[in-house]
Amino acid sequence: MSDVDLSGVWIGIFNYPEDLPATSFRATLTDSGGRLGGTIEEIDAVVLVGRHLTSAVDGTRTGRSVQFTKFYAPVRDGYDAVIYQGTVSAEGDEVTGSWQVPGAWGGSFIMTRPQAVPVQTEHRDSVER
Repeated sequence: MSDVDLSGVWIGIFNYPEDLPATSFRATLTDSGGRLGGTIEEIDAVVLVGRHLTSAVDGTRTGRSVQFTKFYAPVRDGYDAVIYQGTVSAEGDEVTGSWQVPGAWGGSFIMTRPQAVPVQTEHRDSVER
C-alpha cells in the first residue's frame, strides 16, 4: 500500500513520559488528497484532569507518512499545539508514531480504525399454509 485515505473515525491512545497515565482519544479525520483536517476529542488525565477537550487537526499525509498538529482552544496549560508524526500500517488501519509539545515534552501514540461489525440478518423461509 503506497497511498491510503485516512478519512473517518480513529480510536487511539497517547502516552506521556514517566509514570503519567496514558490518555485515550477519538479522532475524526478528513483526508483530501493528503491534506488532513478534523478534530480530536479526549478526557484530560494529566493537566486538567477529567475535563473534556476538543482540538482541531491540521496536517498532511504523503504515502504512509503522516504529520499533523493538534490545536487546543483555549490554550491548555501554557501551550496550544501538539505535533504528531507517524506511519500508516501497510493495511491502512493503524497509525503509530510520536507526539511533541515543542520545547517541552512528548511521547508515543497509536490509533486504529474501529472494525466494522457485520450486520447479521435473520433469514426466514416463508411458507404459506
